Amino acid sequence: MQKYTAYNNFAYVYNRFWGEFPITILPILEEIVLKDFPQNTRILDLCCGTGQLAAELTKQGYEVTGIDSSEQMLKYARMNAPTTAFIPSDVRSFMLMARFNVAFSTFDSLNHVLEIGELEQVFGHVYRQLETNGVFVFDMNLEPGFLHRWTVPFQIVEDDVVVIVKSDYDVEQKLATGNITTFTQNEDNLWERNDVVLVQRAYTIQEIFETLASVGFIGLEVFDAVEDFKLDQVGRAFFRARKR
Repeated sequence: MQKYTAYNNFAYVYNRFWGEFPITILPILEEIVLKDFPQNTRILDLCCGTGQLAAELTKQGYEVTGIDSSEQMLKYARMNAPTTAFIPSDVRSFMLMARFNVAFSTFDSLNHVLEIGELEQVFGHVYRQLETNGVFVFDMNLEPGFLHRWTVPFQIVEDDVVVIVKSDYDVEQKLATGNITTFTQNEDNLWERNDVVLVQRAYTIQEIFETLASVGFIGLEVFDAVEDFKLDQVGRAFFRARKR
């Protein structure tokens, strides 16, 4: 199993410009799951990134554990949420001693899992980590989301950092590729360049439901970001499933 390391060289830029996105969907998480659990609930934050969501949940009194395969992302996570537990691990193979009442994965993190068999491994590990009647909530980009957001280049230009993003979506292979070039200033005021390639796969709702059911999840539901939550994210779907 190839280790996913693409975010190591991208962690600083991600933390600065994208790390806050999961907090914007916190009201959605509260509506579809958190309102049913007390504040001392044990939450597993899969692909926790730079930890902003975990920090906010910890402030609210939840007992959060975050896992991510990128040590550099976790470095920022520990700065953003110093009292939260973070564990370096791959979501396709993780195994923890603790059990959790709720598991999250946000900001289309699971689209980075490129094979349906590996997605099944992820779901299976989540299932085993949940308590009975535990709830798993995650969002993913569906094909309309990739066609809407991954076909338009954009740039971020600030005094000390430049980010250039060029991405495309292959309809036949169902693969989206983001080519990200960053220029950042180091301590000597010299510019450093990093090139990162991020790849995501588009799954259908049927594929996701079938894979969830194959490991034992029940009560499968899907919500549309725009229609159900008025979130300006075309093609983003939120899934909710429960352990028997």
